[in-house]
Amino acid sequence: MTQLNIKELSKSKINNSAVILYNDKNHLEEEINAALEIVSNWKAIHSYPMSIFKNRLKRISEKIDKKALSAQRLKRVSSILKKLKRKYHNNKPTMKLTQMQDIAGCRVVMSNITLARELYTKYYHNGDLKHKKVNEKDYISNPKSDGYRSIHLIYKYISDKGKDKYNGLLVEVQIRSKLQHLWATAVETVDFFTRQAIKSNQGEENWKIFFKLISSAFAKFEKSPIIYGTPENEKELYLQIKQKEKELQVIKKMKHWTESIKLFDNFKNKKNMYFYLLELDTVLERLNISAFTKKQEKEALLAYSQAEKKIYNRNEYDVVLVSADNIHDLKKAYPNYFLDTKEFLGKLQIILNKY
Repeated sequence: MTQLNIKELSKSKINNSAVILYNDKNHLEEEINAALEIVSNWKAIHSYPMSIFKNRLKRISEKIDKKALSAQRLKRVSSILKKLKRKYHNNKPTMKLTQMQDIAGCRVVMSNITLARELYTKYYHNGDLKHKKVNEKDYISNPKSDGYRSIHLIYKYISDKGKDKYNGLLVEVQIRSKLQHLWATAVETVDFFTRQAIKSNQGEENWKIFFKLISSAFAKFEKSPIIYGTPENEKELYLQIKQKEKELQVIKKMKHWTESIKLFDNFKNKKNMYFYLLELDTVLERLNISAFTKKQEKEALLAYSQAEKKIYNRNEYDVVLVSADNIHDLKKAYPNYFLDTKEFLGKLQIILNKY
């Protein structure tokens, strides 16, 4: 990836590159590669402001919760294209890449919903950020219809200390509880191995219903609003979950995925790793991890760009560049890449055993 200056990336060039990628059948391979290069650069430019938000998120969350888990990631090209193609109310897609608010995202997982709320109220609702808040969605008080629950905050980066070239770039901050995180990463695990898009509310109806029901059960654990259309009565809710689990063989499948994954890494005996490139092959059931230090950020971004080009338009592969303070935090923040569903299955078993 030839790194470009922000000024070299006009909005029209960035948006046109995205159009080429989601209409790739009408374009030559050279045009697609050039478009991938520009989109990769647009993503990479967000890395600096994203790290500023993540560092603050880590600092303030750990004041409230010593077990708080923070991480950051740049959105995958495949996820970008899915979002750009998405239709709302059967209207034609209108979103442009430069309008997308979650190219850069940082996330914190708090031990429970009370601590998640406290973090939001104290440091974001009543906080003193100089960056401009441009959007806010409370999916805990008002869960999505598919069962997703979290708080999303979108900020426009603003600086006057020599980093003003990044001004105007958008960064998303997500705050969620551990239970909400277990649900969201379980959805991604199923998406990986069944080639669905439940995360985008596109997938097999039985799996979508199962995750809606589970979300409501988790919401009941947390004494928060359940998903519209799911049973309010606990026994009825749990029995429906039991029925769906039996039909889908959820426990059996998830255990198989966890047991079959083969892990390959290149950071044994290395210290101070911060960036992790995760490459998941769902056919060979293997996860390859490449690790980089903070000083190797450019190398990490380059490796990410090359990996995305390699798997472009191949649904059986997934790749993402994330950052975490250590491998333990990485596994906790992204268990879906390690196919680690033990904690989710533990909560599911509690529900199955009750009635």
